[in-house]
Amino acid sequence: MRTALPIALLVSSLASTPLVGNQAPPGTETNPPPWMARPLSLADCLNLALQDNAQVLKARQDLQVSHGLSVQTRAIAIPKLRATGAYSLVEDASVDRWTITPSAAPPGGFPLIDPGDQTWSAGIRLVQSIYEGGRMASSIRIARLLREQALAQFHAVLADTAAEVRVAFCDVLLAEQQIVVNEESVALLQKELQDSRRRFDAGTVPQFNVLRAEVELANAHPRLSRAKNAYRLAKNLLVHRLGATVPPDVWEDIPLRLDGTLETPQLTLDVPEAVRLALARRPELVALRKSETLRREDVVQARAGSLPRLEGYAGYGARKSMFSPDLADEVHGWEIGVLASWNLFDGSLTRGKVIEARAQFERAQIDTEDVARTIQLEVRSACSTLVEAWEVLEAQAKVLEQAREALRLARARSEVGTGTQLDVLSAQTALTEANTTRNRAKRDYAVARARLERAIGAYVPELETKLAAQD
Repeated sequence: MRTALPIALLVSSLASTPLVGNQAPPGTETNPPPWMARPLSLADCLNLALQDNAQVLKARQDLQVSHGLSVQTRAIAIPKLRATGAYSLVEDASVDRWTITPSAAPPGGFPLIDPGDQTWSAGIRLVQSIYEGGRMASSIRIARLLREQALAQFHAVLADTAAEVRVAFCDVLLAEQQIVVNEESVALLQKELQDSRRRFDAGTVPQFNVLRAEVELANAHPRLSRAKNAYRLAKNLLVHRLGATVPPDVWEDIPLRLDGTLETPQLTLDVPEAVRLALARRPELVALRKSETLRREDVVQARAGSLPRLEGYAGYGARKSMFSPDLADEVHGWEIGVLASWNLFDGSLTRGKVIEARAQFERAQIDTEDVARTIQLEVRSACSTLVEAWEVLEAQAKVLEQAREALRLARARSEVGTGTQLDVLSAQTALTEANTTRNRAKRDYAVARARLERAIGAYVPELETKLAAQD
């Protein structure tokens, strides 16, 4: 009894609070974002996604990371300017002091040489690598390959994002059309129910006809509710693909409007041409080919460890004189020279690096070949799916006309008493299914075309021009 009253109050408060609504809590109203102010076309959605999509933004940062790696890699071939400075103070007992022996001293002798307990030096030197066993030229090639590989990977992300947006755009249009189809179905069933009641009141049909019409109408309402829910979910997914943020005052249905249709021109592209375009244009394959070349350069870099290195330098320096304890006494001047080094034996470290680099190169070759085969399979499957989608779409155009004519004839026969209510309801159900299938066929063809274009490396300027010419 002590807990019953609080629980009852909690249940009553929850029952009186709306769980879903279009009104936001006070103080959370915000200005609507630009994409809510007007209907969005497919081009608008693509532009928004390429600006704000999280995957695109991360890919842009990865592009900057690769640029940084490219700058680091080619630094080996650029001269280095180094400034150095040093100061030291040692214990007086550890300072070596000496004099010239009397026999070697000139007349008058030499004073005691005292370098003092403090020393300093400073200088600036320009250093340039001259030869490093092929590493310098290889590093320049690696820097270029890293940029090209990063750009290809960025293009792959852009292509994936564009394809996902196109599919989500089609899903929203489909869900919107399905609402229209189900609303038309509900309206027709309501009219059939009214006709059945009118005839029942006139005594021309039994009450069974009224009950059947009521049942059909009741069964149509859940389909309409599911269509509306699918529309809300599709819009949420599209907004997510765009990288847009839903305002906090929008609770249920996002006020997103689209400007477009599911009508898609037929794409005529044979399989050999599609495979050729894919192998030449797919950014993933381009990135793998760059990776394969990078692994070849790794072999050059590893082999350079067993070759000599030569660098030249020129500079200017100053230091405290070692023959005077006074810090102000200095010697200075310019210097120029070369420095050579050669690891005659490094414990097989270079040999191990070469073995590793060659294995990585061979694996990169295998990866490229495997991905190329996978892309060919993807293209062939996409071409087959596109053909199927077009055949279904063409077949449904005739079925829809027949379903509409069948409903008209069933109603006409019912009006003159030669047909039954079952014929009308069956024709109405067939028309709803035909409309639904027709809309889905349009969506399936649009999606199949988008996926085929992605599979053959679309969104490359040359290929986009070719596809636009067919439209």
